[in-house]
Amino acid sequence: MTDPTAGSVDFDLLAEPRLVVEPGVAARVSAVAGPVLQGMGYRLVRIRISGEFGCTVQIMAERPDGTMLIDDCEAISRALSPVLDVADPIEKAYRLEISSPGIDRPLVRRSDFERYTGHLVKVDMAVAHQGRKRFRGKLEAVEGDAIRLHRDDVRAGDDAVVVLVMEDIADARLVLTDELIAESMRRGKLAERELKQNLGIKPPPPPHAKKSDPTKSNAPKPKLNLKKKTAPKNTKEHRLAADRLRRGEIDPTEGD
Repeated sequence: MTDPTAGSVDFDLLAEPRLVVEPGVAARVSAVAGPVLQGMGYRLVRIRISGEFGCTVQIMAERPDGTMLIDDCEAISRALSPVLDVADPIEKAYRLEISSPGIDRPLVRRSDFERYTGHLVKVDMAVAHQGRKRFRGKLEAVEGDAIRLHRDDVRAGDDAVVVLVMEDIADARLVLTDELIAESMRRGKLAERELKQNLGIKPPPPPHAKKSDPTKSNAPKPKLNLKKKTAPKNTKEHRLAADRLRRGEIDPTEGD
């Protein structure tokens, strides 16, 4: 099980309230789950109740830095299940599901909008803005209590840039793009590296790396000449002996 408090935790981010909240039964679940998650070092992102498998309660959570691992989901499930059983916010049997926000995640806090400035978002307003409730475009900036959006769904006569009050937003989420996927992968690798460093775990060597033997030297080994050396056969001595043999000065049956 991982511990989100093993490294440095931004407690201001941990305690930051959500601007986008759920109504009805989901709000009752939130009132129970929120404090438990915060006490464990996680932030509640969203609660969704659906009729899947009879009734499914999906609780979306994350670390203050926006990351979430499988071990985190398992830890939350073990801690939260008995608390929900006692509080009983839902009057029928249900299936509890703990998940991460995902890549195309909802944006529910001011820090979410700040973190993902520059990315494409979809926004549904609870309070209409200029007669419209749905907007899509690039999130340009957070200005005071509002966000500035450069729309990509502009109609004739509409403003390309709109300023939307965050508290009037019913739902806001990221749109899946190549840029978002690349950034998500980068964030995930950084979070994994930081977690291993905090836990004192040395990353494993790459698959292509060769295992070294500390008892052996790393100095290059000399090349072995496997060809058998033979005595030279064309020296000056051999040539003189052959000349004497031709002149009959030595007996060819004699040894060297």
